[in-house]
Order: sequence, then C-alpha cells, then structure tokens
Amino acid sequence: MIEFFFDCSSPWTYLAFHNIQPLAKELGAEIVWRPILVGGIFNTVNPSVYAQRETPVPLKARYMKKDLADWARSAGLSIKMPPTVFPVNSVKAMRGCIWLGKDMVPFATSVFEAYWGGDKDISQDAVLAEICSKVGIDAPKFFAGISEQGIKDQLKANTEEVVARGGFGSPTIFVNKTDMYFGNDRLPLIREALTRAKASAA
Repeated sequence: MIEFFFDCSSPWTYLAFHNIQPLAKELGAEIVWRPILVGGIFNTVNPSVYAQRETPVPLKARYMKKDLADWARSAGLSIKMPPTVFPVNSVKAMRGCIWLGKDMVPFATSVFEAYWGGDKDISQDAVLAEICSKVGIDAPKFFAGISEQGIKDQLKANTEEVVARGGFGSPTIFVNKTDMYFGNDRLPLIREALTRAKASAA
C-alpha cells in the first residue's frame, strides 16, 4: 500500500502525483491519497524553507528551475515556475480533496494542472468553481462542503499526522505504513520497495 501525503501548491508534488499513478497500477499497489497543508508542516518543523525563499542561492535557484523543467518534460507535463502567484494559499483546494474523498483524483489533477500548467490562482473561488465545472462537481455543494468543520479538522489532522510520522514537506510517501520517501525523484526507490514487498508476500 502507498500513502501519498500531498499539497497541490508544491511543484514536485505535481510531478510525483502524475508519475506515481502508472507505477502503482503497474505493480498492483493501492494508493491512499492524504491531502495536507504543506505550510502547516513548514511552520511546525521546516521553517528553513521560508529563509531559502527570502534569500535564495542564485546558482541553486537557476538549476532548480531547469531541474523542474527537465522532470516536467520527462513526465509530459507543462509547468511554469514560479507561477504568477507563489506561494499560493491552497487551503480551499485541499479541503475540497478531503470533501471529495475517494473521488478526489480528477479534481486534484485539475487543480495541479490549473496552477502549475495554466498559471491560475487556485486560492480564488472563481478558479475553483471553473475546476468543479470541468470535472462535473456541483460548485455550490463543493463550497458548502469545504466550509464544514469536520473537513477542516481532517485536513489539520492529516497534516499533524504526517509530521508525527517524520514528514517535513510534500509529497511525503509511505510504503506499507513505515517506509517513508520524500519527493518525485524517489520514485525509483519506491518501485524497488514495492517490488521487494510484492516478492516477500508471494
């Protein structure tokens, strides 16, 4: 089993979200999608991210932009880094993923594509309503749903859980509950872990 803790505001998560799905399908692994707020993680255990944004290392920043473009090309995705609005408040989108439950993947996919591919501000209700329309979600029900206290609490609980389990950003991925991986570039290692698990269960 794969647990995928994610926030749509992360570029590396955009790539990993796309890339892990065919991998899981190929190896017959179930993905449990766990929406989080990565800002909550940074505030709690990884505030160095903010310092890096304020005073970036120019050479490293330039390479990261190329690295993202290379990974996006490899995945067949378009990406604009940085988007016009960056960082973005993704709380409504991530609550939407919680509200949709097992049906969240088409919505989350559209949120990722709107923000990273289309440079749209996913914090705006109009953009979220447009995404709802695209994937066949009733927008008034969506906005009512994401305002429910239980949905807000679950997003907070997911965020606190990933920190408690050792996570420090998005995407944080677990194989069989305890084997943690971070980032899109760890997918070859996840493939190996799943293959080992499959072999030991045979």
